[in-house]
Amino acid sequence: MSGGTLVDVAFWAFAVAAVVAAWLVFRVDSMVRAAYWLFASFVAVGFIMVLLGARFLGLVLVLMMAGEMTIMAVFMVMFMMNPAGLNPMTMVHQHRTAIIAGVVAFAGLAGVGLVADFPDRPVAASSEPTAELGRELLGDSMLVFETAGVTLLATMIASIALAAKRGRFGDAAAGSVAPELDPEPPPPDPEEQAGHDHHHDAAGGKEAGP
Repeated sequence: MSGGTLVDVAFWAFAVAAVVAAWLVFRVDSMVRAAYWLFASFVAVGFIMVLLGARFLGLVLVLMMAGEMTIMAVFMVMFMMNPAGLNPMTMVHQHRTAIIAGVVAFAGLAGVGLVADFPDRPVAASSEPTAELGRELLGDSMLVFETAGVTLLATMIASIALAAKRGRFGDAAAGSVAPELDPEPPPPDPEEQAGHDHHHDAAGGKEAGP
């Protein structure tokens, strides 16, 4: 099997994996599983970009999605009302609209990819496209990226500290009592019982008086 054939087989394998993983995002019943299936779909797209020669963009996509989906999963496990984002839940709303929009978008993008006349402008062998792209993306925005990274790190540390068993206000379980597996009915309130007896005696006196 030639090198070109291997590339074609890998391309179609990653393409099918990307579509199947994207479909599973809307089929699984928890936010955490959906996040990691979305990550798997983006990983497949990233390797497709590597096969097409855009190695820098493909690997950056994989690295960015790995960090983003992991952070999303951690936050959902810590803060979702649905415990850990793992309990069954509906992931799709407005089913008919979502299906129509997805089919139309897929058909449009696939049609553009098949029939569009893309420009053919080969890059000179002496150029450094990766370095030029890095300077274009980060040349004027390095401080913004560094600030955003430190902010995200501080947010993750603060979130873990607040959600931990011992948070800012001490042990979260201090003073709590675990419920009984077979709880007994609570004893009657003396004041409520006395009021009920008084009402019963008054009603009985009215019936006996005439």
